[in-house]
Amino acid sequence: MISEGLKADSGQNAPIGVFDSGIGGLSVLRAIRALLPGERILYLADQGHVPYGPRPMAEIQQFSEEITRFLLARGAKLVVVACNTASAAALHHLRASFPGIPFVGMEPAVKPAAEHTKSGVVGVLATPATFQGALYASVVERFAQGVTVLQDTCPGLVQQIEAGDLNGAGTRQILENALHPMLAKGVDTVVMGCTHYPFVIPLIEEICGGKVRVIDPAPAVARQAQRLLDARGAKAREEAKAPIVAFTTGALNPFQMILPELLGETAEMWAASWLGSVLSA
Repeated sequence: MISEGLKADSGQNAPIGVFDSGIGGLSVLRAIRALLPGERILYLADQGHVPYGPRPMAEIQQFSEEITRFLLARGAKLVVVACNTASAAALHHLRASFPGIPFVGMEPAVKPAAEHTKSGVVGVLATPATFQGALYASVVERFAQGVTVLQDTCPGLVQQIEAGDLNGAGTRQILENALHPMLAKGVDTVVMGCTHYPFVIPLIEEICGGKVRVIDPAPAVARQAQRLLDARGAKAREEAKAPIVAFTTGALNPFQMILPELLGETAEMWAASWLGSVLSA
């Protein structure tokens, strides 16, 4: 018997689909939840393929397209690509492949960082694929003229967060290696260019000693989702918290343990699996 949370619906009661390479997109889901508590949400963590950062763009596009089909088959009315790497690699492809579906993607928050910096030095923490993407280059070119933008890929940080290590010695060392050189060059604003990274903002702030402003783009993504739903008359009318159904293509037990900790609430959780290039649950 199919769960109530998994039944496809339509119109205002249809769910929002959200996906990421892993648990990082929960930082975006959390922001959507705060702004739109009445929306049903389907979340897909592709932990079987995490991290996306080192993978070829064509492969990320293929994963993203099939995940979108998976979410749409379960009634998603809007899809949030809650992954900077997937947004850089696949967002344009997804919009072309599914022209009737509204998508919200991640864009490095370089513009607000450039607008608010007082020292003229901004740091961006993101994966290699995000830095190599045309979207990031375009944002820097358009909005960061006259501002020094420092970059770091924080090697291994996604894996640390996926393992639930948000403040251990290994995680601290990765962030210190990234942040200390930036601080030495006068950085006063740091952008989270990967949806995993907001979960270590408290550690970032501790390392920086309160000397930097940290920008998490998740609230802006939630506001854009709300605008698209309002424009289509598709926003849920209920204000009470609606169900969240979450899937992982990785091991279910660790996912079940870490999701409530990161999200601050529970969800119905299911295993999904890749059968060749097809995703099923």
